[in-house]
Amino acid sequence: MEQTQLLALDYVMSVNPGGDLPMNHKGIDYTVATTATPGVWKWQFRIGNKVKTGKTETNINPLAIRRVQLRIDRELKQAARSHSE
Repeated sequence: MEQTQLLALDYVMSVNPGGDLPMNHKGIDYTVATTATPGVWKWQFRIGNKVKTGKTETNINPLAIRRVQLRIDRELKQAARSHSE
């Protein structure tokens, strides 16, 4: 993750702790937010008409974001395969 993204994440967490963190990865908007359970993050993104949601467990904020980015990568790859068939 780029240094500017980490700085932005630190800023958003200090200004809006527990709130949604709007982000963009490869043109896909997504959010990552804390839950009432410490170390559990909820996330959401949409590719086309499909909305994907889930949770990830980590105490490291940037790791939660990276996991969502990897999920987006997998979904984009799967969507590209579906289009080529």
